[in-house]
Amino acid sequence: MSKEQSQPDGTTTGKLPDTTTGNLPVLSVSELSQALKREVEETFAYVRVRGEISGLKRAASGHVYLALKDENAVLDGVCWRGTAGKLAISPEDGMEVIAVGRLTTYPARSKYQIVIERMELAGEGALLKLLEERRKMLAAEGLFAQDRKKDLPYLPEVIGIVTSPTGAVIRDILHRLSDRFPRRVLLWPVLVQGKDAPAQVAAAIRGFNAFRENDPAAPRPDLLIVARGGGSLEDLWAFNEEIVVRAAAESAIPLISAVGHETDTTLIDYASDRRAPTPTAAAEMAVPVRIELLASVLKDGTRLIAALTRIIGERRTRLAGLSRGLPNLRRLVEDAMQRLDDWAERLTNSLKVGLKHQESRLGTAAAKLTSPKAVIAENGRTLTATSRALILARDHYYKKHAADLRQASALLESYSFKGVLERGFALIKDERDRLVNSAALLKPGMAVTLELKDGAASAAITGKAPETHPKETPAPAPKKTPDKTPGKTPDGKQGTLL
Repeated sequence: MSKEQSQPDGTTTGKLPDTTTGNLPVLSVSELSQALKREVEETFAYVRVRGEISGLKRAASGHVYLALKDENAVLDGVCWRGTAGKLAISPEDGMEVIAVGRLTTYPARSKYQIVIERMELAGEGALLKLLEERRKMLAAEGLFAQDRKKDLPYLPEVIGIVTSPTGAVIRDILHRLSDRFPRRVLLWPVLVQGKDAPAQVAAAIRGFNAFRENDPAAPRPDLLIVARGGGSLEDLWAFNEEIVVRAAAESAIPLISAVGHETDTTLIDYASDRRAPTPTAAAEMAVPVRIELLASVLKDGTRLIAALTRIIGERRTRLAGLSRGLPNLRRLVEDAMQRLDDWAERLTNSLKVGLKHQESRLGTAAAKLTSPKAVIAENGRTLTATSRALILARDHYYKKHAADLRQASALLESYSFKGVLERGFALIKDERDRLVNSAALLKPGMAVTLELKDGAASAAITGKAPETHPKETPAPAPKKTPDKTPGKTPDGKQGTLL
């Protein structure tokens, strides 16, 4: 037996096998997940969802993960790297947007999500509020002051134009300049819509200002025109970005803004030196009138652009039809890319946990180490005690050897011949200052020098001393105190040495 599967709205989706028969097929988790994935992707291949961005996260791979929520539900979303760089707006938490894409599932976590292909702000109200807040901030800095405005040259020799090289805007400006007064034009091609457009427009303005004057190849323009065709507020948003407004305000070259139609107003209009309601009107402001505009040329140009646009649209439609029959290689690797981001996040978390564990181990090991201050203090005390002992040993050594030195000096002094001179003796030297220590060396008439304790005196030898006979015993001399003065007789007169 079998029974129908009832839905909440009362409909039935088919018959399920009776579980009592045991014929219900057994599916693996992967098989069931893949079947559910195919069903969701085929049923919701194109959806537009409005909600508030929450939990925005940009992975290292460049993919963007977020959640769209309202008061009752939350829908996970992912925007792949190639698409994220082409979004018309930069998503932020709390921003209410309309996301366009398809639903899919992520089997690794048993959840469904939207793969975002395009994104826009939900209504002009949010954009207008953001635009007004930015206008007030820049006006408070004085970027829109009238005294900053510069006069336009009456007949510029060179005109620099910042716009898209493929749109109708550049053609309109060139045609109007040619009809009114042909001038030399330098085009700086830029994107005028999308994420990269603001940076390119600002770089073009600053680049023209950096040109050298009187350069024949690329002379510095006398006038700048920043132009774009009409469009919605979102289409013109690049010219409301702060980087573009500041570049226009800083330009030393007079600048005309011609963005959108007459009713369109962007922030660059406030910072420029003159605002033109249209790009064509900007060309009319740039040069004086020479001839009337040739309407037929503009009409043919418009028809040509329309024809080219129609042909391109038809080719694009045919290409899209042919591409549906080809397998979408990008979808084949989407799950792998998301799984890689998941693993990368887990790896980052595991590294943080491991680092904290190692820090804890390091702190425990550091607590067991002896404090360097205590070791240094103990070694300092030991060094102080050793120094004191060395000082005491040195003093004892110096005292002992000083006494020995004094004793040796006294002994040396006692051996000096000068001590003998002090006792009344005299030192005799010949004419060559040689010591005379024998009477045999003396000869009559010989000049000698007598060195006494208090000085020296010259003398001459007058004769030889009488010879002494060993066998004769001289009579004992009378006992009286002899005069200790060397060379003198008892009567005080100078005697001879012999």
